[in-house]
Amino acid sequence: MKHYLPLLLLLSCMATYHVAQAQSQPRPEVLLETTEGNIRIALYNETPRHRDNFLRLVDEHFYDSLLFHRVISNFMIQAGDPDSRHAEPGAELGEGDLGYTIEPEFRLPDIYHRRGVVAAAREGDDVNPERRSSACQFYIVCRKTLSTATLKQVQLRLDTLTNNQVKLTPEQISTYRRIGGTPHLDGQYTVFGEVVEGMDIVDRIQRKDTDDNDRPVYDVRILRARRSPKLP
Repeated sequence: MKHYLPLLLLLSCMATYHVAQAQSQPRPEVLLETTEGNIRIALYNETPRHRDNFLRLVDEHFYDSLLFHRVISNFMIQAGDPDSRHAEPGAELGEGDLGYTIEPEFRLPDIYHRRGVVAAAREGDDVNPERRSSACQFYIVCRKTLSTATLKQVQLRLDTLTNNQVKLTPEQISTYRRIGGTPHLDGQYTVFGEVVEGMDIVDRIQRKDTDDNDRPVYDVRILRARRSPKLP
């Protein structure tokens, strides 16, 4: 044990250093120009694999003309299915991908599913027990505030889904009560960015009428996605 303690302290110090270093770097931003208005996203340096993958797809114009193909009121809006680019009206979407997945980058308790964050979609635990992220599909959280009673129920659900590994901190609970979010997804889906401008557009999209597959009846499209300089 005497030999292990210094090593554990060193690893802890290194982890703290890398987190602080990531937080001190400017966050790259992406502007999504949609048929409903513009949404500006800042990507977290703390999740470099997801950040770099998203930026590469943006630079390749992958997201241009894709739909927000899954919209659930007071929950989230989802985009990134390549099959949505030329989809016929009413076609069921959500299975399109790019043939690879990304290792999860959970950064609890600092980064979690508060309202306005951007996270990677993925296949379910039954076929994806490692909880690896989709290469291209993402969602933006738009759920409103939760009550204390609801959060207690969420914690019980998290205990089951994560084998007691994910515990909501007082700060998280306060944020979910004041701002909102989807805490039942914490520790299971990678959060890699946040909306810094255009949350009103996200709310407008999540109120759209949808069909039985949660696809908006009238298409909501990403016209163009591009890197964006920070606002002054």
